[in-house]
Amino acid sequence: MGAVICDVSFQPRCNYERTLRPRLLHLQLSWADAKTVRGFQRRLVTEDLAVAMKFNHAQKVATAHAITDLLAADEVDTREDLHAWLDHQANRAALRTVKGVGPKSIDYIGNLVGRSHVAVAVHLRAFAGDAGVPDLPYDQLRAVYEEAAALLGHDKGGLEHAVWRHKSKAAYSRPAGLAVVGAVAAG
Repeated sequence: MGAVICDVSFQPRCNYERTLRPRLLHLQLSWADAKTVRGFQRRLVTEDLAVAMKFNHAQKVATAHAITDLLAADEVDTREDLHAWLDHQANRAALRTVKGVGPKSIDYIGNLVGRSHVAVAVHLRAFAGDAGVPDLPYDQLRAVYEEAAALLGHDKGGLEHAVWRHKSKAAYSRPAGLAVVGAVAAG
């Protein structure tokens, strides 16, 4: 859970593959007892997260602390707990009160615990632009991707990840959904 919380807290405006992923893997190895929220919270009391993550960004560290405190207060301790906790709109709204957490972060954290969401990030906006989709508000663009996934017969989180991998230049080939994303947005 410590890695999940750090992933969602540190990933905005960060190169995931080069910068964040290695730090998350290191955290998982060095803070093995942080598999639960309680274990992660105990570590945060005795150790400096910025040092552990080798990432000196006060706001991102503060976001990780605030998410941890919120989840601990609601007795969310495991990935399964968080998966179920996100079913309730009031909990999603509570998460939005944390500075640095927006709708994309909530969808993203859901993906990290096994839900299937479209977390509209920079790469998904760029891909939609390549498909001729106008600049849409977050919820509308997410709906375009969700409909495109349904038309393609794909899991929406899987389509989101494939588009992200393609636009981030990760080691996957171009997803077949470009034309469908454009067609869905066109109506």
